Amino acid sequence: MSFFKRLKEKLAGGSEQKEQQEQHEQQEQQVDLLPLDEQVQEENQLIETVEEEISETQQTVEKEQEETVEQPAIEEVHPVEEEDSNQSDNEVEEQPQKQSAWSITQKFKAGLEKTRNSFTSKVNDLVARYRKVDEDFFEELEDVLLQADVGFETVMELMDKLRFEVQRQNIKDTNGIQAIISEKLVEIYESGEDNLTELNIQQSGDLTVILFVGVNGVGKTTTIGKLAHRLKSEGKSVMLAAGDTFRAGAIEQLQVWGDRVGVEVIAQSEGSDPAAVMYDAIRAAKKRGVDILICDTAGRLQNKVNLMNELEKVHRVISREIPDAPHEVLLALDATTGQNALVQAQMFKEATSVTGIVLTKLDGTAKGGIVLAIRNKLHIPVKFVGLGEKMDDLQPFDAERYVYGLFAEGLEKELEKAED
Repeated sequence: MSFFKRLKEKLAGGSEQKEQQEQHEQQEQQVDLLPLDEQVQEENQLIETVEEEISETQQTVEKEQEETVEQPAIEEVHPVEEEDSNQSDNEVEEQPQKQSAWSITQKFKAGLEKTRNSFTSKVNDLVARYRKVDEDFFEELEDVLLQADVGFETVMELMDKLRFEVQRQNIKDTNGIQAIISEKLVEIYESGEDNLTELNIQQSGDLTVILFVGVNGVGKTTTIGKLAHRLKSEGKSVMLAAGDTFRAGAIEQLQVWGDRVGVEVIAQSEGSDPAAVMYDAIRAAKKRGVDILICDTAGRLQNKVNLMNELEKVHRVISREIPDAPHEVLLALDATTGQNALVQAQMFKEATSVTGIVLTKLDGTAKGGIVLAIRNKLHIPVKFVGLGEKMDDLQPFDAERYVYGLFAEGLEKELEKAED
């Protein structure tokens, strides 16, 4: 299936919902905006009704008093009914936003705004200056991609694919070149693999253990809280284990997130053995019949040997209590650190069996191409990305939506041309 077709299918569901919402709003506006003649008729009817009421009240004072006594009771009931109506409307409106393909795509577009403003503006400038696709164009495009932290190896692979595609399609000018770049970037990322973002959740009610690793300061604890919220909203019962026992305030920070999300946190005193915390957490999770246990760990990269030995010990304790666990080892990386994030990923990959990357703060960097560099060099899938500060801004990574976020304006024009 072509890139354009896949992208259109992903946007179609959301676009239809968006159109339905706009149609509903237009219908409401049409109800309010009646023709002038009808408005005049309604005003005349209202005047007649008011005059009748005034004449009635003048006839009997007792009826007027009864009406004034009963009126507050009616007014007291009315706000409650109006509030309930508003609540139900809000519930109806919030649900499509959580499920809408369009809203998720817009999160990627908004989250990658800094990268797009830097990266796409340079690509647009390049396309404007080069009317034809030649070797000089490819050389400057290489520089633009490298500045976006796409990575040398990934850029070289992309250039080879672009040169082949340009030759195969006999492309002479730069019109539509962004669409070809986008499609090739998605192909490089996916590399023929499916279900890259799905977590390895155990079936038949067995406990799933997710181990989080990463250096201090990358947003690991915050990401754990957001993931717990996401899993809980999917109907899973979740428990957290405070395994970062050495960093001051780490346990309290995780407990704050546990209270915010509404999940239990298993913790010991500061300085305790992290492996002992994991042991207690697994026992508690089994006893309470929890679906998913998310384990936090220390991130003292300045003392690499002790850190890695500690992670290996934690891994052994978990595996002893639950065979084949941990079922996921997620590495949290700060996207704003660029190539340093790639170095961290290499170090953790050597010490632990990392199964996926959670790239935090992607909305805060102008070098969002690091996603491609990590995937292509380390062959570890990016499973989640942080696209903002809100609770639901942690989103499963999607290659098409990611590339759309990089080339939003240009691709929207190409999609319009494809529809025509």
